[in-house]
Amino acid sequence: MEWKPVQLDVSYPPDLILTNNLDVDPDFADNFARCARWCADGSSFLIQCENRAFQLFNFLDIQGTQFSANHKCTFSQSSAVVNFAWYPGASSNNPPAYCFAASVRDCPVKLLDASDGRLRASYPIIDHRERFIAPHSLAFNLTANKLYCGFEDAIEIFDIQQPGEGDRLPTTPSKKSKDGLKGIISSIAFSSSYDYYAIGSLTPSSQAMDNIALYSESNQAAIMPIGGAYSHSGVTQLKFNPTKPHILYAAFRRHDAIYAWDLRSDTSVPVKVFRTSPDSRKTLTNQKIEFDIDYAGRWLSVGDQNGRVSMFDLGDSDELDSQQSSVISSQNIAPKMAFDAHGDVVGCVAFQPLRSNLLSASGSRHFDEGIGEGDFNDSDGDSTDQESDSESQNMIAVSKRRPLPYVKDSSLKLWSFDPTRTVQHA
Repeated sequence: MEWKPVQLDVSYPPDLILTNNLDVDPDFADNFARCARWCADGSSFLIQCENRAFQLFNFLDIQGTQFSANHKCTFSQSSAVVNFAWYPGASSNNPPAYCFAASVRDCPVKLLDASDGRLRASYPIIDHRERFIAPHSLAFNLTANKLYCGFEDAIEIFDIQQPGEGDRLPTTPSKKSKDGLKGIISSIAFSSSYDYYAIGSLTPSSQAMDNIALYSESNQAAIMPIGGAYSHSGVTQLKFNPTKPHILYAAFRRHDAIYAWDLRSDTSVPVKVFRTSPDSRKTLTNQKIEFDIDYAGRWLSVGDQNGRVSMFDLGDSDELDSQQSSVISSQNIAPKMAFDAHGDVVGCVAFQPLRSNLLSASGSRHFDEGIGEGDFNDSDGDSTDQESDSESQNMIAVSKRRPLPYVKDSSLKLWSFDPTRTVQHA
């Protein structure tokens, strides 16, 4: 039986079919989801949480009419979670492959079993002071036998079958060199059909230096730089189109646009620029916002700081024809449809692999202005002055108390873009 990708109907806003919340942490009341990703068969999704933990949810779909997402377990970590990546082909129905790689601060890279959270293997990255480095980016190659980990000025490549130290691939010849890709490697993305992968750096780009490069997996060497975005920001995410492996997309920090390059042509200029808002000068959140592309390579979805989710049509918008090949300019693309999804920053969206559904997660740290002012501990009485006279030189008066952040909306929502849905919309 031939597999066909699911179809999405974005002619009108989607139906909200499921709303859920994170499992309550009594020691961390204002917890929220940093990132949410489906496993390969869509039977479960994993949440990276603010409270140094992962939460696993099982997804049940009964004949496409009844949906449920039940919290299965929580995997607490010893320190802050930096990033994670599902093992390719991970499925709850295939226990050997049901695992994920996790980057935790001051710890080796961990390969954790998704069924119970036990440690299967560890892959240490050690710096010159013999400290563990937590990589900012994780990615498995297409054959799922190598794990690529990006950190400052280098990539560590591990053999999954042989835990232990890996092979280090410098992205710049030296600290003082102006060649190569400098800074923290924040994103790694593999093309689905070719022997290359893209890496991005958190170092802001400029006219003299790009912060995205294409590498060959077989030669482990840089092929060419990719630039022209002029966002003057660090790369936060890279992703290839699943059905058009020559198209690369990139998102940048504090930037509301997503750029697309056609690797068959001049990579110094983006082909398209997808903007969620015509006003690109508005104040943006420092929080990382992840976009996603459906498995058919037709739709790109991304959230924003206002709680909205935008849908972009990739059907024919990111291809470069013969007439455009000589034009050194980028075309701005507006969303095909946008809808209000949450009451807070939408930090992540993820398409369900086998259904016409989209998962969105919201949450962000907020601080009220004017809160956090403390009072001075004044001593008015004579007796108090006499008692504290001998200790006055050793006391430290705290005049300001650090405000505690709070979360407006930390919900998880599942949206249906099924073309057969019959809900009427005005």
